[in-house]
Amino acid sequence: MQRQISVNLGNLLLSLSEITDIANPSIAQHQQRTAFIAMEIAKYAGVEADLLENIFTAALLHDIGAISIEEKLAIHSSVEPMDYTLHCVRGELLLEQTPWLKKISKIVRHHHKEWKDWQESIKNPDVFASQIILLADYIERLIDRNKYILHQDKNIIERVNDIKNKLVHEQIVNYFIEASQREEFWLDLVSPRLYPVLLHNGPYRNVEIDLKGIALIAEVYRDIIDFKSPFTATHTTGVSACAEILSQLFGLTELEVNLMKIAGNLHDIGKLIVPNSILEKPAKLTVDEFAVMRCHTYYTFYVINTIGGLQHIAEWAAYHHEKLNGNGYPFRCKADEIDTGARIMAVADIFTAISEDRPYRSSMNKEDVHKTIKTQSDKKLLDSRIVDLLFDKYDTVSSYVKERQSIAKDFYSSRFLKVSEQIK
Repeated sequence: MQRQISVNLGNLLLSLSEITDIANPSIAQHQQRTAFIAMEIAKYAGVEADLLENIFTAALLHDIGAISIEEKLAIHSSVEPMDYTLHCVRGELLLEQTPWLKKISKIVRHHHKEWKDWQESIKNPDVFASQIILLADYIERLIDRNKYILHQDKNIIERVNDIKNKLVHEQIVNYFIEASQREEFWLDLVSPRLYPVLLHNGPYRNVEIDLKGIALIAEVYRDIIDFKSPFTATHTTGVSACAEILSQLFGLTELEVNLMKIAGNLHDIGKLIVPNSILEKPAKLTVDEFAVMRCHTYYTFYVINTIGGLQHIAEWAAYHHEKLNGNGYPFRCKADEIDTGARIMAVADIFTAISEDRPYRSSMNKEDVHKTIKTQSDKKLLDSRIVDLLFDKYDTVSSYVKERQSIAKDFYSSRFLKVSEQIK
């Protein structure tokens, strides 16, 4: 394994931003399209490189606080006035935890704030950026996905003119009008190849991010994944902690341990496309519902594997429901296709899951945890070496997992949930 890990920052952000937009055709590419419109407006405005980067990043992550599909669809389905406060405040809270992303947290917080409600000047960079993203998001939601784009562009421009100096400052609208005169603008906007357009023309095309930066962004997505439901509010944190300490105890290198921690933080990213009505169902899932649930590991692999340089993380994260006998899902991998990292992740996931309360059952005690996992080990579904290690060091592993989950639960309860309840 290579000793240093780095990835293209644009590649990383584009892939991670895509995950919730995969869930439904009506919102496909929403954040990427919004980022494209915002980037084009910013370029016509002639903004400096730092501000362009902030606008592009904030646009890619502007709906990061809409953490369920149901909420995302509700926001996207109407361009008429509604209360957008909840997902904006959640987005700010999630982003401000990471130093590099804190600089865009205010932009995301105010990306639905109408021009008539601002007291500051449009020359304020955060105001300027927020207004650009408001307009970009508004335009994207105006697009009829069942109609040819060049048959509706004029009407969209007319709708935008109607909100000038009401929702959006006149200056921002005028920059958009300039950018939108080219057919290329509209055709790129709705192109299925928008990802490479943004990757090659965006501000991060030549920017690399190291392992520490990758880890910080993975922690943001860990919280998004966990906070999607109160029943999983600390699950990803627990899996990541368990995978980390088991990897150390198993003798993996420091680099491999760090990669396992990231893989643990991203292992359930595919669940962002699963409706909360399934995740929170207080009874056994139907056959059809479980079929939807089984897709989550496929999308975990799909998203991470599109980030060049993270193949090991993609496999370790996505193979956590594979079994050594080939009867797992979704890839039906056999034992010789499942390496040590993925085997550790599978044990970490099941250990954490059965140690937690869920809508349909209570958490298991140590004896039941041992019985459940040992049964799977005896059936050659899980790696017996890792299972034996887990129970040889059970108190050490369990204490570390609970410690990390306690920190996550405190943030969720005292800040994220509290903010959500206050707004509602």
